[in-house]
Amino acid sequence: MASLTAVCVFAAAGVSSANAETGSSTESAKPQYSTGDTDIGTLLDNPATKAVLDKHVPALAANPQIAMARAMTLRQIQGFASDMLTDEILASIDTDLAKISSGS
Repeated sequence: MASLTAVCVFAAAGVSSANAETGSSTESAKPQYSTGDTDIGTLLDNPATKAVLDKHVPALAANPQIAMARAMTLRQIQGFASDMLTDEILASIDTDLAKISSGS
């Protein structure tokens, strides 16, 4: 939990997300979610994607300081919370997010 707190401190200090939404497709297209391109705030605000996070990293949404890291992606905070966000966990999250994105 301490490593996630460090992430939140970095986010609060102004670490910006390189995750600009492009808005290049039509409004009817389903959003594509991923640990590398979708910010944590977007994942937490959608009930289906939040359920994926709760399944794989339940401590993430429960952290009272997560609001400060909402503009960052899970891949961006992995270096600060590598014990919680391993490559294997992020791959599993991406697999589940792809099912939501494709409507499966």
